[in-house]
Amino acid sequence: MFLQALEKQNPDLIEAALSLFKQGQLMPDTTVIDVDQLIENAMKMRESADKYGIKLFAMTKQFGRNPHLAKILIEQCHFDGIVCVDFKEARLMAKHGLPIANVGHLVQPPTNMIETLVSEIKPQVITVYSLDKAKQISDAAVRSSRQQGLLLKFFHQRDQLYTNQESGFPLEDLAAVVAEIQAMPNVYIEGVTHFPCFLFDQTSGAMLPTPNLTTLVEAKVALNALGIECRQVNAPSATCVETMPLLAEFGCTHGEPGHSLTGTMPSNVSLPQAEKIAMLYLSEVSHHYGQDSYCFAGGYYRRGGLENGLVYHEGKRHPVSIYNDDRDSIDYHLRVAGLFPVGSPVVMAYRTQVFVTRSDVALVSGIATGKPRVMALYDSLGNQLGSPALESQQIDTKEAHYG
Repeated sequence: MFLQALEKQNPDLIEAALSLFKQGQLMPDTTVIDVDQLIENAMKMRESADKYGIKLFAMTKQFGRNPHLAKILIEQCHFDGIVCVDFKEARLMAKHGLPIANVGHLVQPPTNMIETLVSEIKPQVITVYSLDKAKQISDAAVRSSRQQGLLLKFFHQRDQLYTNQESGFPLEDLAAVVAEIQAMPNVYIEGVTHFPCFLFDQTSGAMLPTPNLTTLVEAKVALNALGIECRQVNAPSATCVETMPLLAEFGCTHGEPGHSLTGTMPSNVSLPQAEKIAMLYLSEVSHHYGQDSYCFAGGYYRRGGLENGLVYHEGKRHPVSIYNDDRDSIDYHLRVAGLFPVGSPVVMAYRTQVFVTRSDVALVSGIATGKPRVMALYDSLGNQLGSPALESQQIDTKEAHYG
C-alpha cells in the first residue's frame, strides 16, 4: 500500500534496512522505524497543533506500544501525554514512568485494575461509556482521596462504529447520564470523545469528518447547555498536519496522532503529505514451493492493503507480488511470486498495527546521513529485546552492498 511512497519519500530507509540486514543486526519479521523521520513528523504536527491551539496525545499502538518512542515524543517533541487504548498499554507506559493522558477509549479498564489506575497511574482522564464503570472509578477515587477526570463517549444511530468496538452512551440519554455521574463523588466530567472522527475519502483524496464528529460536537453543545465546560473535546483518528485546522474549525481541543507519526496515513499514498514514511517491514526468503518463494512473516495485518514488495538479489531490486492466500490461517509465511535465492531480503510497506502482530521493532537513527545505527530492539508489545551485536557500530550505506 505504501511501497511506492516509501521509495519516493524515504529510499534511505530501504538502504539502511538492507545494510543492517546484511550485517546481521536485523532479523526477518522486523518493523524498521526511521526514528529521525518520526521525530521530524512529530515536530511538524506539534508546530501545526500549536498554531491552532490543539493538544496532542501520542497513540503508540501502531508501532508496538514502544516506550522508547513514547519518551522521545514527550521529551523531545513536547507532546502532551500518551493515550492508552487499553489497560495493558497503560500498564506498560506506567512501568516506564510516562505521563498517561487518556485510558479506556477503545477498551475500558477492567474491574481489578481500577484501583491501581486511579491511585497509582493517575491518568489525566479515563474515558467511560457505562455508569457501572464510572461508579467503579468513583469508588476508587474516594478511597484514594483524589479527583479523577472523565471523558464521556456518546453515540448516535448514524455513527460509524468498527466491529467489536461498538460502545457509548446513547446521545438522547445525555442529560440522565450526566445527572448520575455528577452525583458520584470524586469524579468530574472533563469533556467528550468519539472515534473515528475523521477518515480518508478516496474519492476526494482528503481527510473528511465522519458522522461521529457531528455526534461529538452535539454532545459538547448539550453538556455546555447543562453548565458543564468541556475542557477536552477529543477527536481521534487521522490526526495529522492536514486535519489540524479541521480540529480547530469544529471546536475540538485534542487529537491523538498515530499513523501520522510514521507517515502511514492512507492519504500519503495518493497525495504528498507533510509527514513522510518512516517505517517498513523487513523479511527474507525462507524457502520455495512450486514456482513461488515464501518469506518469513508474522507482521501481516489484514487491513493493511499489502500487495507488493521488493526482493533484493545481486544488487538489483525485483518488484514482486506478495500474497496471504487465506486470512483464516496463521501468517507463518507470505507467498512471494517467483523464485529467489533463500536468504534474499524482502522489503514491504503497508498500513499496520504492530501491537497485534508477532513482529520485532527496530529503532534506527542516522539514516539520512548514511550511517544508520540500531538504537534498540523491541517486541511488538513494547518489551525490549537483547541489544544487537553491533549496536555501537555505524554502517555507511553509501558504501555497503547487499545480496
